[in-house]
Amino acid sequence: MKEIFLCSISNVSSGNCSEDCAYCTQSSKYDTGVQKYKYKPVENVIQEAKELKKYGMVGFCLVTSGRGLDHKKCEYIASLANAIKQEIQDIHLIACCGRADLDSLKYLKANGIDSYNHNLESAKSFFTHICTTHTWEERFETCENALRADLGLCSGGIFGLGETLFHRIELLKALRSLSPHSVPINFFIPNPALPIKEGVMCVDEALECIALAREYLPNARLMIAGGREKVFGDQQKSMFDAGIDAIVLGNYLTTQGDNPQKDLKMLGDYGYGVIEAKKGISMLEGYGLKPAKECK
Repeated sequence: MKEIFLCSISNVSSGNCSEDCAYCTQSSKYDTGVQKYKYKPVENVIQEAKELKKYGMVGFCLVTSGRGLDHKKCEYIASLANAIKQEIQDIHLIACCGRADLDSLKYLKANGIDSYNHNLESAKSFFTHICTTHTWEERFETCENALRADLGLCSGGIFGLGETLFHRIELLKALRSLSPHSVPINFFIPNPALPIKEGVMCVDEALECIALAREYLPNARLMIAGGREKVFGDQQKSMFDAGIDAIVLGNYLTTQGDNPQKDLKMLGDYGYGVIEAKKGISMLEGYGLKPAKECK
């Protein structure tokens, strides 16, 4: 029986981002009306994690808005990780806090973070079309820093931003060079306040993107993330058939996902199981982190 890895997101710091990423509702450049707050209380984050753990969540990602991981943010994430690990066993903690230097990432690892998520988002040759306030190279460097810090790496991208097939292959080749253990696949969902005016991708094209990702990343855990419900609707079995073996359970950063009970019923109806926590964590830890000497 195919087993699906469940990962969840906690948006622990929302909105007010100074970057101009054209796909992101948290950018202060665009009036998207998202909720804005600096730091979510520790007890709230722990309660979220406990609730989602009941449904089989293994990976729990702590996400902050903004360009990068400054000292204050680093201390906050470290305190969250310590508090969560004291309360909950068998959980794989992921931090997603933008640009990060090596020392900061080593500090997070020492305080309970297991992996770092930093998406390349799109191809290097396309990146200036979707962001001008930081570079693609900066993103790639942060991914390398995560590997040097002996953290697991979670890195993927967004499809449907106006990129070509060439750009998609270029992105996947770059991801392959990093060898992340998990690759989030997101599909762009339009927002009238955002400068990108692409529509919702059709199912057939989305399946082609997934199949292409599986071809270039045969050993990575492919996780369907943003856009799953909008793109696939009641045709979600097709994405698992194309190569997906993980989903985001619960809500996303600024949009609601399906409730966990509905997703678990869906998986059961498809004949899939949910990967058990210890097994899932063991698989991530055994993926084979890239030695620092191979990061250039």
